[in-house]
Amino acid sequence: MSSYSTVKTLRVSANNKVTYAYRTLGTSTDLPPLVLIQHFRGNLDNWDPALIDALAQRRQVITFDNRGVAASTGRTPHTIADMATDAVEFVAALGLSRVDLLGFSIGSFVAQEIALLRPDLVNRIVLASAAPQGASGMHGWAPDVIEDVGGEVPSPEAYLRVFFTPTDAGQAAGQEVLGRVFASRIEGHDEPTTWATRLAQYDAVAHWGIPNHSLLERLRAITQPVFVANGDSDGMIQPHYSYLLAGLLPHAEIKIYPDAAHGFLFQHCHEFAADVDAFLRE
Repeated sequence: MSSYSTVKTLRVSANNKVTYAYRTLGTSTDLPPLVLIQHFRGNLDNWDPALIDALAQRRQVITFDNRGVAASTGRTPHTIADMATDAVEFVAALGLSRVDLLGFSIGSFVAQEIALLRPDLVNRIVLASAAPQGASGMHGWAPDVIEDVGGEVPSPEAYLRVFFTPTDAGQAAGQEVLGRVFASRIEGHDEPTTWATRLAQYDAVAHWGIPNHSLLERLRAITQPVFVANGDSDGMIQPHYSYLLAGLLPHAEIKIYPDAAHGFLFQHCHEFAADVDAFLRE
């Protein structure tokens, strides 16, 4: 099997007049394809190839740039609900009628909305570094976090501070991930995300986090099995939101990974991929 670091970027045009950039790895099986939804300001290149390669051992894995992000056309929406609608359009453009979802960070918000908008489309759901809409304390991120991830020119040092713990093990893992994510692809890079995308996505995050406890009840309508996961030291989306999610979802299981922050799924890529594979095959 080829590696995510070498697969080519493909494009598909949808009924919403958006041309989506995407990549696919693995072969079609009797299992639904696994569609990945990216983090804040992330593009196709920001997925860890080691994670994607591990996930694609048993199934087809699809990553994509949503509307207005990186190489996809259109303008980035300012709400999670619109991002979910655009993601559904992408899945439909590929001719898929049933998928598994893995949403990471802001992608986990989008995954929740997709499950509510089109429950017939979604088989199983993985929510990584996730929070429910309306939870207290999610109205924007802490000043130090947004200073690191929200600047005009993100830096490797800021990435290490937010995505990994300050321990020796955490920083060593972060250096390894930096090498895989930012240095393993030699050609065919994705377009960088723009400042307009950053502003729109942060508007969506802030709107999602306006405290409104009545919105938490919406999670009762997500009846699919859900795997909720996070690092024990995630300062961007704190792990107590994972416990809140798992308690509100009718059919959820949870795992918190040790000595890990926002990038736990890259730091523990092989363990996380094995956990996701076992969950999706249950």
